[in-house]
Parts: sequence; structure tokens; C-alpha cells
Amino acid sequence: MIEPHAPAPPGTAPPPRRGAGQARLPVRPATGRFLVLTGVFICAACGLVYELELVALASYLIGDSITQASVVLSVMVFAMGIGSLLAKRLRCRAAAGFGAVEALLALVGGCSAMALYAVFAWTGDWGGAWANGPSYLLVGFSLAIGLLIGAEVPLLMELIQRVRRQDAGGAVADLFAADYVGALAGGLAFPFLLLPLLGQLTATLITGTVNAIAGAALVLGLFRQDLTRRDRWLLVVANLLVLALLASAAVLVDDFERSARHAMYGRDVRVAMHTDVQDVVLTGGADGSRLDLYLDGRLRVSGSDEGRYHEALVHPAMNGPHARVLVLGGGDGLAVREVLRHRGVRRVDVVELDAELVELARTDPALSALNGHAYGDPRVRVVAADAFGWLRRAPRDAYDVVVSDLPDPENTSSTKLYSQEFYGLAREVLGDGGRLVVHAGPVAARPRAFWTVDATVRAAGLRTVPYSVGGRDSSPAGGSRAPHDWGYVLASRTPPHLGDGAAAEGVPRVPSLQAGVRAAERTRLVGLPPSTLVHPRYAD
Repeated sequence: MIEPHAPAPPGTAPPPRRGAGQARLPVRPATGRFLVLTGVFICAACGLVYELELVALASYLIGDSITQASVVLSVMVFAMGIGSLLAKRLRCRAAAGFGAVEALLALVGGCSAMALYAVFAWTGDWGGAWANGPSYLLVGFSLAIGLLIGAEVPLLMELIQRVRRQDAGGAVADLFAADYVGALAGGLAFPFLLLPLLGQLTATLITGTVNAIAGAALVLGLFRQDLTRRDRWLLVVANLLVLALLASAAVLVDDFERSARHAMYGRDVRVAMHTDVQDVVLTGGADGSRLDLYLDGRLRVSGSDEGRYHEALVHPAMNGPHARVLVLGGGDGLAVREVLRHRGVRRVDVVELDAELVELARTDPALSALNGHAYGDPRVRVVAADAFGWLRRAPRDAYDVVVSDLPDPENTSSTKLYSQEFYGLAREVLGDGGRLVVHAGPVAARPRAFWTVDATVRAAGLRTVPYSVGGRDSSPAGGSRAPHDWGYVLASRTPPHLGDGAAAEGVPRVPSLQAGVRAAERTRLVGLPPSTLVHPRYAD
């Protein structure tokens, strides 16, 4: 007769699995346990840096930060679960398995930013089946990195039990505590230390290097007795190769970035800088060549047709009192140039988040010549601030004209600047008879977004006249073609008047605005709800 086993008392560690007794360590168990948890801390920090790097670079290259963050996080978390299941097969050789996982993770994670940037730069204009190539690669890296990060946890759990047997609950608590604190360190280090000091590419390569060194040191230093001679040599060779590849990439990263920039923007790049807000690239402008301004990889200003855009944006709103003008965005100074063409302008306030862009527009010879040295005019005052926050503190009834020259609402970071709350604040700063004009993105390519802007402005209590003008027909960086039209919404408390031309001397006549009204009207979508802070509606 088989006697039933009595349950083990609470707090008793389970018997060790076959072949999984206490490891022979070169240090005391307490020290060994501390070293394992330190390795957990470092690996967790590196893993979160890879995650944030993918989100940041994808938002810059592809756009729509909410979508990119959702894709990266959801795919990575799913892959972590699969990785944990797959790692169960490696627990019998936990030390060798963990060493291999960390070497591979360091290579894949460390090179992910360069690979994603390379695909965007050199294949972004292929179109066809590869039109979404960077998005596919983003999912692939999220999946691969998630699988490897997920495989760490079961292997580390096995290693920490090999140091000193303890109950499962206590081991899990120690492991996850080190993991979460490491994630906190990585999450804070990326935006405040790595990104501003090293940039995305170098920061990711350095992270991969730290990851490889930490994983190899833990396994080869603490658990070398658990490895066969062959395993030790394989791990040494693998980690040396990974470190050599990462070091070579770090040495060549400046040349790589320069070549990628030339692939996207051509070889006439004069200025390339990363401000606290965005990446800014100026091409041309010397020897009479066309000046182009790119912000975060997207063509924002083309010297060949920017006049048409800014004239259609500014001059219709200037029909009426215009002594006090507020420009939201427009750090390039081109909208300000058009405002200053009107007699009677006494004051122009510019609210631009990127102070370094304003300084570039003030000092760069080609760009300052293009904007007519607008920032040298004593009537112009610049405030470096977020437009939404600034409007909340702005005096009421202070302006005759508000010009909203902001990025297209397709960018998630700018959707709050196209919200009902934002236009409500803009309405409050308008004096009697004041007008608001909004750059609302392309009409033909994104009619839903354009008419959502119109519906949102009307929901803020303003009457509107939507209109459009013909846009550029050139291919910007990244392969996505620029819009064939620009859409605008002119608004005021009373029905606004959209004039076809300018009565003042020296102000260019803006042709075909009534035709632009009819062209926009042909795309009208009715019944669209307004976009708000808590329910943005600009994703197509």
C-alpha cells in the first residue's frame, strides 16, 4: 500500500530538480545572489532602452507616436510570453542558455536602430509591396527583442535558485524587484541621458555593448563551472564577435548617418541638427539653389512654392483690422514675413516651441533671406512655448488676427493643437471682428482630417470658410509624395469674408481663392464629430 505524502510545511523550498542542485560558485552564495540580481537590473534597463528606442525612432520616421508605441508594446509583450514558454526547454542548461540569449539580444537590440534607419533611408521610396517596409521591420524587431527578453526570466529564475535554494515566491519577488527597478533606470536614462548626449543610433549601440558585457560577465564569471569547455569557448567567441560588430558600428555611425541623410535629402545638406523638439535639416540655399527645410524627416518648406502656401495662409485673414497679430508655430519666419507686408501691423507675437528653429531662421543666411529677415523687425516678439499652454495664460481679446501655422494633424503630437479646446482658447484671445486662420492639411489626400478640422473649429463657436490652393508636386524625403493641395479654414465669430486679393500696396494678390472654396466644397464630408483632447479623431 502506498502511503500518502504529507504536505510540506509553508516556506519550505521545493526539492531540487534532477541535475539542478546548488552551483559551485567562486564567491559566497550571498555575493552570488547579489551579482545575479545586479545582472537582472542591467539586463532590464537595456531591454527597456531597446523598447523606447524603437518607439522613438518609429515615431520620427513613420509618424503617429500613439500607433507606433501601441504596435511596439503590444507585439513585444506578446513575444515576451512566447519567449518565456520557449525558454523552458533551456532550463536544464540555464547558464549556457542565458549567455546565448544575452549575446543575441545585444546584437539584435543594439543594431535595431541602425537597421530601421537604413531601411527607411534607402528603401523608403521603393513603393509597391515595400511601401510599408519600415513598419514591417519595426514589428520584426519588436517580436525578436520581445522573444529574447521573455526568455531571460525563466533562465534567471533557474540561475538564482542555483545560487541558493529558496521558496518560489521569494525568488520571484527578488527577481521582479530587480527587473522593475532596472526598467525604471533604463526608462529614465533614455530620454534624459542617452538620447541628448549620444543620439538614438549611438545610444542603442552602447546599450547593446553594456548588455553583452553584463550577460557574459555573469555567466562566464559566476557560473563557469556549469559550462562545458566547448560552451565557454562558444560564448567567449560569440560575445567578442558581437562586441566587435557593435564597436565597428559605433565608429562608423557618423558616416552611416551622413550617407543615410544624403540618401533621403540629397547631397546638398547644409544644416543638420537635433534640437530639443525635432530634427531639423536645411538643404540648398547656396548659389541660388532651392532651399528646402525638413522637420523630423518631412518636407516642411520648399523654396520653390512656399510663397504660395504662406500667402494663401496669411493674407485672407488680414482683410480687416490687423494691428495685433498672433502667429502660432511658424518658427521658420515665413508666415511672419507675409504678416509684415501689411501696413498697420503694430505687433506680431510668435509662439514657437522650438527656440533653436527660430534662431536658425534668424541667423542662417539663406533662410533669413527667404523670410525677409522677419525676426529683425522690432514689431516681432518671439515666445518659446507650447501654443496650447501659452493660450491658456494669454490675455483675452488681445489680437485681431491669429494665424495657426502648425504641422499637419496627422501627427499625433500635434492633435491637441487641432482640438476643440485649442480653438476655444484661440477664440478667447480674438478681439471684436478678429479672424483665425488654420492650416488644416491637404484636402484631396486627407478629406476626413480636413473636414474634421472644420467641424472642430465650428464646435468651438466660430463660423468658417474652408478653402484650398494648389500644392507642390515634388517628392520629399522618405518617399511619400507631398500633397497636391493645401487646405485652410478661415474662421471668426461672424461669417468671415474671403477676399480674392489684397488692397494694400506691396501685398501680393492671392488668386483663385473662390475656386479653392469650390474645390474644397466638392470633398465635403458631413456629420463629422469634432476632435477633442480626450477623443482625437484625425487618424485616417
